[in-house]
Amino acid sequence: MLSIDSRMVNRIIQRKRGWCFTPMDFLDLGSRQAVDTALSRLAKAGRIRRLSRGIYDYPRSHKKIGLLSPTPEAIIEALTRRDHVQLQPTGAYAANLLGLSDQVPMKVVYLTNGPSRRVRIGNQEIILKTMAPRFMATAGRPSGTVIQALRHLGKSHVTLATVARLQKAFTAAEKRQILKDRSLAPAWMHRWLQAIATEGNPRG
Repeated sequence: MLSIDSRMVNRIIQRKRGWCFTPMDFLDLGSRQAVDTALSRLAKAGRIRRLSRGIYDYPRSHKKIGLLSPTPEAIIEALTRRDHVQLQPTGAYAANLLGLSDQVPMKVVYLTNGPSRRVRIGNQEIILKTMAPRFMATAGRPSGTVIQALRHLGKSHVTLATVARLQKAFTAAEKRQILKDRSLAPAWMHRWLQAIATEGNPRG
């Protein structure tokens, strides 16, 4: 029978480089203490990297730069699996995810229905901000990211060029969801969301 270390390594390799994980991702293979001990051994051996307390990754590397930082999305996926909470990107990061901004902010902000906290990974900080349920109604859906990105841009800075880019960013099914969730957005966004979902021109 393979040791717990070997079984964990097999799972990590199958997930491929860039995967972020926590002890919760291995509790089917052994007790929490056994998993924690195995993760510590693997980190000391350089097989995996400890990012923060209870968060690890199977790091990607670049032949010139060396080890690369994990993506915020990979970290958030690990936290979502571990904590069973809803998380929604917001602010400048939501705009970046949709190609509306070229800059990746050093502080990435997510709304959550769980507790507020800060996770620092190297030079990057992920901030989780507790929000009321009504602000989390579209969490985890493309419509939620669009709404947060438009909120970040502001009413006076959303343009036809913004709409044109977003019209190309989603599948037909995602556009139907955006149209369905339009009523959950601020009133000033309705015409823009309608145009994004139907590939038409905004009215009003």
